[in-house]
Amino acid sequence: MELRKDPITRSWVITGDEVTESGPRPEPFCRFCPDSSASAQVVSSVRGIDGIAWSARSVVHPSPLYRIEGDPARRGDGIYDRMGSVGAHEVLVENPRHDRHLWNSSDAEIEQFLVLAAQRIQDLKRDPRFKYISIFKNYGPNAGQEFEHPNSQLTATTFVPRRVLYELRAGRDYFDQKERCVFCDILSQEERQTQRVLETRGDYIAMCPYAPRVPYETWVMPRTHEAAFERSGLRGPGMLQDCGALLRRTLQRIRTVTEEFHLVLHTSPNSLHGSASLGYWKTINEDYHWHFGNSSHRRGQGPIVHVQRGLLFAFDLGDGSEAAAGSENRAVVG
Repeated sequence: MELRKDPITRSWVITGDEVTESGPRPEPFCRFCPDSSASAQVVSSVRGIDGIAWSARSVVHPSPLYRIEGDPARRGDGIYDRMGSVGAHEVLVENPRHDRHLWNSSDAEIEQFLVLAAQRIQDLKRDPRFKYISIFKNYGPNAGQEFEHPNSQLTATTFVPRRVLYELRAGRDYFDQKERCVFCDILSQEERQTQRVLETRGDYIAMCPYAPRVPYETWVMPRTHEAAFERSGLRGPGMLQDCGALLRRTLQRIRTVTEEFHLVLHTSPNSLHGSASLGYWKTINEDYHWHFGNSSHRRGQGPIVHVQRGLLFAFDLGDGSEAAAGSENRAVVG
Protein backbone atom coordinates (compact mmCIF):
# COMPACT_ATOMS: atom_id res chain seq x y z
CA MET A 1 0.00 0.00 0.00
CA GLU A 2 1.33 3.43 -0.92
CA LEU A 3 0.09 6.91 -1.83
CA ARG A 4 0.80 8.42 -5.25
CA LYS A 5 0.04 12.00 -6.28
CA ASP A 6 -1.69 12.74 -9.58
CA PRO A 7 0.34 15.66 -11.02
CA ILE A 8 -2.68 17.03 -12.92
CA THR A 9 -5.48 16.94 -10.32
CA ARG A 10 -3.07 16.94 -7.34
CA SER A 11 -5.16 14.17 -5.78
CA TRP A 12 -3.47 11.54 -3.63
CA VAL A 13 -4.37 8.03 -4.79
CA ILE A 14 -3.89 4.98 -2.59
CA THR A 15 -2.66 1.94 -4.46
CA GLY A 16 -2.18 -1.70 -3.53
CA ASP A 17 -3.80 -5.10 -3.53
CA GLU A 18 -5.50 -4.50 -0.17
CA VAL A 19 -7.99 -1.97 -1.62
CA THR A 20 -11.10 -4.10 -2.14
CA GLU A 21 -14.74 -3.56 -3.05
CA SER A 22 -16.97 -2.01 -0.43
CA GLY A 23 -20.43 -2.83 0.83
CA PRO A 24 -21.96 -4.04 4.11
CA ARG A 25 -20.04 -7.18 4.99
CA PRO A 26 -22.11 -10.33 5.64
CA GLU A 27 -20.88 -11.69 8.98
CA PRO A 28 -22.29 -14.39 11.28
CA PHE A 29 -21.90 -11.96 14.20
CA CYS A 30 -21.47 -8.23 14.70
CA ARG A 31 -17.92 -7.41 15.72
CA PHE A 32 -18.98 -4.06 17.23
CA CYS A 33 -21.79 -5.15 19.56
CA PRO A 34 -20.84 -5.23 23.28
CA ASP A 35 -21.42 -9.01 23.55
CA SER A 36 -19.48 -9.85 20.38
CA SER A 37 -17.15 -12.83 20.45
CA ALA A 38 -14.75 -11.01 18.12
CA SER A 39 -11.97 -9.00 19.69
CA ALA A 40 -11.74 -5.39 18.51
CA GLN A 41 -8.70 -3.21 19.15
CA VAL A 42 -10.36 -0.47 21.21
CA VAL A 43 -8.66 2.92 20.99
CA SER A 44 -10.98 5.02 23.13
CA SER A 45 -14.44 4.98 24.71
CA VAL A 46 -16.78 7.52 26.27
CA ARG A 47 -18.81 6.77 29.37
CA GLY A 48 -22.11 5.01 29.10
CA ILE A 49 -25.53 6.34 30.02
CA ASP A 50 -28.56 4.51 31.41
CA GLY A 51 -26.36 1.87 33.03
CA ILE A 52 -24.51 0.86 29.85
CA ALA A 53 -20.72 0.47 30.09
CA TRP A 54 -19.98 2.74 27.10
CA SER A 55 -21.95 5.02 24.79
CA ALA A 56 -19.55 5.28 21.86
CA ARG A 57 -16.11 3.90 21.15
CA SER A 58 -13.32 4.03 18.63
CA VAL A 59 -11.67 0.84 17.36
CA VAL A 60 -8.93 0.24 14.83
CA HIS A 61 -10.44 -0.54 11.42
CA PRO A 62 -10.16 -4.31 10.78
CA SER A 63 -8.65 -3.62 7.31
CA PRO A 64 -7.08 -0.18 7.65
CA LEU A 65 -6.06 1.89 4.65
CA TYR A 66 -3.58 3.76 6.86
CA ARG A 67 -1.34 2.41 9.60
CA ILE A 68 0.01 4.39 12.53
CA GLU A 69 3.54 3.01 12.51
CA GLY A 70 6.44 4.44 10.55
CA ASP A 71 7.31 7.52 8.56
CA PRO A 72 5.57 8.47 5.29
CA ALA A 73 8.97 8.95 3.60
CA ARG A 74 7.67 11.21 0.85
CA ARG A 75 9.94 10.99 -2.15
CA GLY A 76 10.17 11.83 -5.82
CA ASP A 77 9.90 9.44 -8.73
CA GLY A 78 10.85 11.61 -11.69
CA ILE A 79 8.03 14.16 -11.96
CA TYR A 80 5.85 12.12 -9.58
CA ASP A 81 5.47 12.06 -5.79
CA ARG A 82 4.85 9.03 -3.63
CA MET A 83 4.83 8.14 0.06
CA GLY A 84 3.85 5.39 2.45
CA SER A 85 0.23 5.06 3.65
CA VAL A 86 1.06 6.20 7.18
CA GLY A 87 -1.84 7.51 9.25
CA ALA A 88 -4.74 6.23 11.30
CA HIS A 89 -7.96 4.50 10.26
CA GLU A 90 -10.59 3.94 12.93
CA VAL A 91 -14.22 2.88 13.12
CA LEU A 92 -16.25 5.15 15.40
CA VAL A 93 -19.00 2.96 16.84
CA GLU A 94 -21.84 5.43 17.31
CA ASN A 95 -23.92 3.41 19.76
CA PRO A 96 -23.58 0.05 21.56
CA ARG A 97 -27.05 -0.95 20.29
CA HIS A 98 -27.18 -2.48 16.83
CA ASP A 99 -30.39 -0.67 15.85
CA ARG A 100 -29.69 2.83 17.22
CA HIS A 101 -28.67 5.00 14.30
CA LEU A 102 -28.10 8.75 14.49
CA TRP A 103 -31.67 9.41 13.33
CA ASN A 104 -33.33 7.28 16.02
CA SER A 105 -30.95 7.84 18.95
CA SER A 106 -31.54 10.20 21.85
CA ASP A 107 -29.92 13.63 21.90
CA ALA A 108 -27.70 12.49 24.78
CA GLU A 109 -26.51 9.42 22.84
CA ILE A 110 -25.60 11.48 19.78
CA GLU A 111 -23.82 14.01 21.97
CA GLN A 112 -21.64 11.22 23.41
CA PHE A 113 -20.69 10.13 19.90
CA LEU A 114 -19.77 13.72 18.94
CA VAL A 115 -17.68 14.05 22.11
CA LEU A 116 -15.81 10.89 21.12
CA ALA A 117 -15.16 12.36 17.67
CA ALA A 118 -13.83 15.58 19.23
CA GLN A 119 -11.58 13.60 21.58
CA ARG A 120 -10.13 11.53 18.74
CA ILE A 121 -9.41 14.63 16.63
CA GLN A 122 -7.74 16.34 19.57
CA ASP A 123 -5.62 13.29 20.32
CA LEU A 124 -4.49 12.69 16.74
CA LYS A 125 -3.66 16.35 16.19
CA ARG A 126 -0.94 15.91 18.79
CA ASP A 127 0.95 13.86 16.20
CA PRO A 128 2.84 16.29 13.94
CA ARG A 129 2.97 13.71 11.13
CA PHE A 130 -0.75 14.15 10.47
CA LYS A 131 -1.95 17.16 8.50
CA TYR A 132 -5.67 16.40 8.61
CA ILE A 133 -8.18 14.26 10.50
CA SER A 134 -11.34 13.36 8.58
CA ILE A 135 -14.57 11.99 10.04
CA PHE A 136 -17.24 10.70 7.68
CA LYS A 137 -20.27 8.42 7.53
CA ASN A 138 -21.24 6.41 4.45
CA TYR A 139 -24.73 4.90 4.72
CA GLY A 140 -26.16 2.53 2.13
CA PRO A 141 -24.48 -0.02 -0.16
CA ASN A 142 -24.07 2.46 -3.03
CA ALA A 143 -22.60 5.03 -0.65
CA GLY A 144 -19.76 2.78 0.47
CA GLN A 145 -21.16 1.49 3.78
CA GLU A 146 -18.92 -1.28 5.15
CA PHE A 147 -20.54 -2.45 8.41
CA GLU A 148 -24.15 -2.89 9.51
CA HIS A 149 -23.60 -1.66 13.07
CA PRO A 150 -24.15 2.13 13.36
CA ASN A 151 -20.76 3.64 12.67
CA SER A 152 -18.74 6.44 11.18
CA GLN A 153 -15.08 6.31 10.25
CA LEU A 154 -12.00 8.40 10.96
CA THR A 155 -8.79 8.77 9.02
CA ALA A 156 -5.70 10.77 9.95
CA THR A 157 -3.59 11.51 6.88
CA THR A 158 -0.27 13.11 6.01
CA PHE A 159 -2.04 15.26 3.41
CA VAL A 160 -5.08 17.55 3.38
CA PRO A 161 -7.95 16.25 1.18
CA ARG A 162 -8.38 18.27 -1.99
CA ARG A 163 -11.95 19.42 -1.27
CA VAL A 164 -10.85 20.76 2.11
CA LEU A 165 -7.89 22.52 0.47
CA TYR A 166 -10.34 24.31 -1.84
CA GLU A 167 -12.32 25.53 1.16
CA LEU A 168 -9.21 26.58 3.07
CA ARG A 169 -7.84 28.58 0.15
CA ALA A 170 -11.20 30.21 -0.60
CA GLY A 171 -11.65 31.11 3.07
CA ARG A 172 -8.17 32.62 3.26
CA ASP A 173 -8.63 34.61 0.03
CA TYR A 174 -11.97 36.01 1.25
CA PHE A 175 -10.43 36.94 4.60
CA ASP A 176 -7.50 38.66 2.86
CA GLN A 177 -9.97 40.82 0.95
CA LYS A 178 -12.56 41.58 3.62
CA GLU A 179 -11.05 40.55 6.97
CA ARG A 180 -14.14 38.46 7.64
CA CYS A 181 -14.99 34.77 7.59
CA VAL A 182 -16.87 33.83 4.42
CA PHE A 183 -18.90 31.21 6.31
CA CYS A 184 -20.01 33.80 8.87
CA ASP A 185 -21.07 36.13 6.07
CA ILE A 186 -23.04 33.30 4.43
CA LEU A 187 -24.74 32.52 7.73
CA SER A 188 -25.63 36.16 8.28
CA GLN A 189 -27.25 36.50 4.86
CA GLU A 190 -29.06 33.15 5.01
CA GLU A 191 -30.53 33.94 8.44
CA ARG A 192 -31.76 37.29 7.12
CA GLN A 193 -33.31 35.83 3.97
CA THR A 194 -34.59 32.57 5.59
CA GLN A 195 -34.94 30.94 2.14
CA ARG A 196 -32.61 28.00 2.69
CA VAL A 197 -32.63 27.63 6.48
CA LEU A 198 -34.06 24.29 7.60
CA GLU A 199 -33.89 24.77 11.35
CA THR A 200 -31.93 26.47 14.12
CA ARG A 201 -31.37 25.03 17.55
CA GLY A 202 -29.37 26.90 20.15
CA ASP A 203 -26.05 27.89 18.62
CA TYR A 204 -26.43 25.57 15.59
CA ILE A 205 -28.10 25.90 12.22
CA ALA A 206 -29.09 23.46 9.46
CA MET A 207 -29.26 25.00 5.99
CA CYS A 208 -28.92 24.24 2.31
CA PRO A 209 -26.05 25.95 0.48
CA TYR A 210 -26.82 28.56 -2.18
CA ALA A 211 -24.99 26.53 -4.85
CA PRO A 212 -25.41 22.85 -3.89
CA ARG A 213 -23.11 20.38 -5.65
CA VAL A 214 -25.57 17.50 -5.29
CA PRO A 215 -29.35 17.18 -4.63
CA TYR A 216 -30.38 17.84 -1.03
CA GLU A 217 -26.91 18.91 0.10
CA THR A 218 -27.22 20.18 3.68
CA TRP A 219 -24.86 21.85 6.16
CA VAL A 220 -25.01 21.77 9.94
CA MET A 221 -22.73 24.31 11.59
CA PRO A 222 -22.29 26.59 14.61
CA ARG A 223 -23.76 30.06 14.35
CA THR A 224 -20.83 31.58 16.22
CA HIS A 225 -17.39 31.44 14.67
CA GLU A 226 -15.15 28.45 15.39
CA ALA A 227 -12.58 26.84 13.09
CA ALA A 228 -11.95 23.60 15.01
CA PHE A 229 -14.72 21.13 15.79
CA GLU A 230 -12.84 19.66 18.75
CA ARG A 231 -12.75 23.03 20.51
CA SER A 232 -16.53 23.26 20.25
CA GLY A 233 -16.95 19.72 21.52
CA LEU A 234 -14.61 19.79 24.50
CA ARG A 235 -15.47 23.14 26.09
CA GLY A 236 -17.74 21.49 28.63
CA PRO A 237 -20.74 19.19 29.18
CA GLY A 238 -23.73 19.84 26.96
CA MET A 239 -21.86 21.88 24.34
CA LEU A 240 -22.79 19.48 21.52
CA GLN A 241 -26.29 18.44 22.57
CA ASP A 242 -28.04 20.95 20.31
CA CYS A 243 -25.72 19.96 17.46
CA GLY A 244 -26.63 16.29 17.99
CA ALA A 245 -30.34 17.06 18.03
CA LEU A 246 -30.03 19.05 14.81
CA LEU A 247 -28.04 16.27 13.14
CA ARG A 248 -30.73 13.76 14.08
CA ARG A 249 -33.56 15.91 12.71
CA THR A 250 -31.62 16.73 9.54
CA LEU A 251 -30.94 13.04 8.83
CA GLN A 252 -34.61 12.26 9.45
CA ARG A 253 -35.45 14.81 6.75
CA ILE A 254 -32.83 13.41 4.38
CA ARG A 255 -34.21 9.90 4.85
CA THR A 256 -37.62 10.98 3.58
CA VAL A 257 -36.06 11.33 0.11
CA THR A 258 -33.24 8.77 0.17
CA GLU A 259 -31.96 5.82 2.16
CA GLU A 260 -28.35 6.44 1.13
CA PHE A 261 -26.18 9.39 2.05
CA HIS A 262 -22.73 10.64 3.00
CA LEU A 263 -21.99 12.77 6.05
CA VAL A 264 -18.61 14.49 6.39
CA LEU A 265 -17.13 16.73 9.05
CA HIS A 266 -15.06 19.60 7.67
CA THR A 267 -12.77 21.07 10.30
CA SER A 268 -9.44 22.90 10.49
CA PRO A 269 -6.15 21.11 9.71
CA ASN A 270 -3.51 20.25 12.28
CA SER A 271 -1.90 23.46 13.56
CA LEU A 272 1.10 21.47 14.83
CA HIS A 273 2.13 20.80 11.26
CA GLY A 274 4.63 23.36 10.01
CA SER A 275 2.71 24.47 6.92
CA ALA A 276 -0.34 25.30 9.02
CA SER A 277 1.35 27.02 11.96
CA LEU A 278 4.09 28.95 10.19
CA GLY A 279 2.71 30.16 6.91
CA TYR A 280 0.02 29.01 4.55
CA TRP A 281 -2.89 28.99 7.04
CA LYS A 282 -1.65 31.57 9.52
CA THR A 283 -5.17 33.05 9.74
CA ILE A 284 -6.93 29.68 9.93
CA ASN A 285 -8.66 30.42 13.24
CA GLU A 286 -10.21 33.56 11.75
CA ASP A 287 -11.00 32.53 8.18
CA TYR A 288 -12.34 28.95 8.52
CA HIS A 289 -15.57 27.65 10.07
CA TRP A 290 -16.19 23.96 10.81
CA HIS A 291 -19.34 22.30 9.49
CA PHE A 292 -20.99 18.98 8.72
CA GLY A 293 -21.83 18.44 5.06
CA ASN A 294 -24.46 15.93 3.96
CA SER A 295 -25.00 14.67 0.42
CA SER A 296 -27.56 12.21 -0.84
CA HIS A 297 -29.43 10.98 -3.92
CA ARG A 298 -33.12 10.46 -4.55
CA ARG A 299 -34.84 7.10 -4.58
CA GLY A 300 -34.85 5.55 -8.00
CA GLN A 301 -31.84 7.54 -9.21
CA GLY A 302 -28.30 6.34 -9.51
CA PRO A 303 -25.77 7.12 -6.80
CA ILE A 304 -23.82 10.36 -6.86
CA VAL A 305 -20.63 8.42 -7.48
CA HIS A 306 -19.55 4.83 -7.55
CA VAL A 307 -17.80 4.29 -4.24
CA GLN A 308 -15.15 1.62 -3.89
CA ARG A 309 -13.42 0.54 -0.73
CA GLY A 310 -11.06 3.44 -0.16
CA LEU A 311 -13.12 6.00 -2.11
CA LEU A 312 -14.01 7.39 1.26
CA PHE A 313 -13.75 11.06 0.34
CA ALA A 314 -14.25 11.00 -3.41
CA PHE A 315 -17.85 12.23 -3.23
CA ASP A 316 -16.71 15.28 -1.36
CA LEU A 317 -13.63 16.03 -3.41
CA GLY A 318 -15.26 16.50 -6.77
CA ASP A 319 -13.70 13.35 -8.19
CA GLY A 320 -15.68 10.14 -8.26
CA SER A 321 -13.60 8.40 -10.88
CA GLU A 322 -12.45 4.85 -10.39
CA ALA A 323 -8.82 4.22 -11.32
CA ALA A 324 -7.26 0.86 -12.06
CA ALA A 325 -4.05 -0.23 -13.72
CA GLY A 326 -2.91 -3.81 -14.17
CA SER A 327 -3.29 -5.82 -11.01
CA GLU A 328 -3.22 -2.76 -8.75
CA ASN A 329 -6.36 -1.47 -7.09
CA ARG A 330 -6.54 2.27 -6.63
CA ALA A 331 -8.80 4.74 -4.90
CA VAL A 332 -8.85 8.52 -4.84
CA VAL A 333 -8.58 9.67 -1.25
CA GLY A 334 -7.63 13.34 -1.40
